[in-house]
This record gives sequence, structure tokens and C-alpha cells, in this order.
Amino acid sequence: MSIRTRFAPSPTGYLHIGGARTALFSYLFARRHGGEFVLRVEDTDQARSTPESVQAILDGMQWLNLDYDEGPFYQTERMDRYRAVIETLLATGHAYHCYASKEELEALRAAQEARGEKPRYDRRYRDFTGTPPAGVSPVVRFKNPLDGEVVVEDGVRGRVVFANSELDDLIIARSDGTPTYNLTVVVDDIDMRITHVIRGDDHLNNTPRQINLYHALGATPPQFAHLPMIHGPDGAKLSKRHGAVSVMQYREEGYLPEALLNYLVRLGWSHGDQEVFTRAEMIALFDIAGINHSAASINPDKLRWLNQQYLKTQDPAKTSVEFSWHLARAGLSAESGPAPEAVIRAYADRVHTLVEMTEAARPFYASLSGYDPQALAKLDESAPSILDALRAALGDQNLWASTEALDQAVKQVAETLGVKLGKVGPLLRLALLGHTSSPSLGVTLALFSPAEVAHRLAALRAQLAK
Repeated sequence: MSIRTRFAPSPTGYLHIGGARTALFSYLFARRHGGEFVLRVEDTDQARSTPESVQAILDGMQWLNLDYDEGPFYQTERMDRYRAVIETLLATGHAYHCYASKEELEALRAAQEARGEKPRYDRRYRDFTGTPPAGVSPVVRFKNPLDGEVVVEDGVRGRVVFANSELDDLIIARSDGTPTYNLTVVVDDIDMRITHVIRGDDHLNNTPRQINLYHALGATPPQFAHLPMIHGPDGAKLSKRHGAVSVMQYREEGYLPEALLNYLVRLGWSHGDQEVFTRAEMIALFDIAGINHSAASINPDKLRWLNQQYLKTQDPAKTSVEFSWHLARAGLSAESGPAPEAVIRAYADRVHTLVEMTEAARPFYASLSGYDPQALAKLDESAPSILDALRAALGDQNLWASTEALDQAVKQVAETLGVKLGKVGPLLRLALLGHTSSPSLGVTLALFSPAEVAHRLAALRAQLAK
């Protein structure tokens, strides 16, 4: 059997972190077993679905590089197929028209609640053969079996049993003829030959109803695996108040897609004590049996740590794509300063996100807007002569052949002037960056051209002369 999984988001918002994890697990399972991964957009809710949300989902999948083999398929383009299935279910006695009005159903619910009963449709039109009431556009309901049970052999939860007597006759077509979720998802999964459905456990209650629909249509249900929910750090259900929940927000906050995927795979799945996984390792090791049964909680500190690991170990050429995106977003051009790869190598162990790196790198790509006033206040009357000596010593372009040569040139200035390096280094950093924090002096100097170093030393010298 060829494994086929799918990710089927509803475009009623952005691709959120929970959806991205579902997509990742479905992708990894298909890839590990040499199967196929399908993307389907469940856009039948026209009141809430928007083109912007569809594009946001596609953008998120592309940024995470969760490449799908088929799709995207859109449910709105399959309406004729759903209507044909509904007619088949009506013709074979597996569905019926229900003429209960909204007022009827509200009265039924109120009476049931008054008696302390579970509110549910009482199947009053299940075997109706009379004259339909005038002025009512009927819905179509599925004839759920009245007895027996549905057994779900869930890949995460194990065996889950549902009594058919507890399930109602769900609506599969609204009064305007449009199909509902439980019908469309079953038809799609049959037509797309989906073998394994990995989704959130908020769908578990839909599963027995869908399994009964599969049987009514003469199809074998796929295997199901329902993922526990993701909670915030406080243990509550994940919401916007916990911070960035949209995948693209994580990009805007400076996280690498590889780091976010690594973080997501560990939200509810584990392989021993391993924390950092390459994509190849995720594919080789991912197993539904390794999914935890309890809810996972997001940990922003862990994501920041993971992101720094990737900044330090990933090929800078690969990271530079995202870094250049952040430079442009900050109004900076990668063409106006050092190669992004060089900045990444210099700052990878000093920052946790690309936003932090972009701010730290701003002086390399833009003119200084000023100097740290506290650093200026600490300077004494020796500063001008030190700046002059630095400018003279660093005028030799041959020094730029190595960071070690640049470091040595700065140390030589301190020795020649008879001052401590701790007095020369901060002054040089202040001239170059406007503040006194940076990587080693040689590495920092190498990110500038000799001409720009001379210009900035002269600029601070002129500032002090005022």
C-alpha cells in the first residue's frame, strides 16, 4: 500500500503554529515511508474563507519548505462531486431530507435541556413519508446507524470506542444545498486515496461519524492519528495572547524556518533525548508511536536557543537568504555593506534571532546616526591622539588580509602609546559602530572597508574636536 497523507487547512486565518505542526507530521510520515503528501484547501465556508488566508497558508508552507506532491486542491472546485455523492446517499437510503425549521429545533433543544437530557436532533424526519411542510428548504441528514459501535484504532490514543446510539444524524447538506465539512472531508479523502489522517484531537469527535460515512459509501476508512493540542507556557489553550501564533510572525520575529521546524517536531514528539534534528533525521526517525499522549506546551526560550544553534551551525550562505530579507525589511541593503555571510559568522554566537542580528549589523550597512552618550562621557583627553594613531596604523590595506593582522595592528597602537588595550578597543568600536559592543576587533574591522574605517575614525575625531 502506498502511503498518502494530507494537510487540509481551512483558509479562515493564517497558518498557525498548530496547523504547521500537523502539516509537518503529515509530511514527515509520508516522506519516511516513501509516500505522497497532499495539500487540500477546505474553503467551503465562504463567509469566512478569504483569498488572503489562502495565500498566507501557501506562503507559510513555502517558507517552511513543506513541499507537497499534489495540490493545492480547493473544495469550492469540487461542488458537483459533493452534490453527486449526496444524491447517491439519498438514493441508497443512507440519507434523508429533514424539514425541521429553526424554531422547531430550538423548541426541541429547550425541552430536552429542561428534562436534563443531552440536546440532540430526535430524527423526527428520518422515516418521513408524508407531504413536506410548505415554505421549508430542507437540509440533508445522514442516517447514522442506530445501534452497534464505532471503534477507532487511533495511532496516538489507541483504541477509542463510540456507541452509535450517542451519535446524531449529522447534516451533510445545508438548506441551500452546500455540503458540510464531515461530508466533504470524507469524499475528498476517498477520492484522493488518503491512507493516513494525522490531525488535531479536536477532530476526534468527528471521526466516528466520518467512519460511518465511509462505510455507507462502500469505502475503507484511513488510519487516524489525533494529535494532542498545543498549550501556552501557562498550560492554557494556545491563543494570541501567548505571543506569535502565525507561522509568518515567527519569520518576522527573526526565526529560521529550519529552527522552527525543529521546534515544532519536538512539540509532542520525541526520539530519546535528542533536541536538534536535521530534516533528514526528522524524516528517518519520525514515528507516530513516538507522539506523546498529553498536550505540548510552547517554550519561547527553547525556540530562541534552537534558533541560535542553527545560526551557529547552518551554512551561512543558506542563512543569508533570510538575513537579507530582514535587512531589506529594516530598510537596509545587503549591497551597501559586507557580505551577509560574513556578518552571520561574526554575530551568530552573540544573538538569538535575525531581528537582533539585523539591529546589531545596522552600522555596517548605514551611516551612524550618533554615538552612545554614556560611552562618549567616559572618554578623556587621550582619545583624539588614540584615534589619530589608529587611523595611521590602519591605513595599510594589506592588514585586511586577515583578522589576526588587524587585531595585532590595534594591539600595537596600544603598546606604542603606552596605554591599555581596554582603552583603545572601546574607542575604536565607538568610532565604527556608535557603541562599544561587538565581536573581536579584528573581526569587526574586517566587516568594513579600509576607507570606511578611516572615514569613521576621522568623524569621531571631528566630533570630539567640537
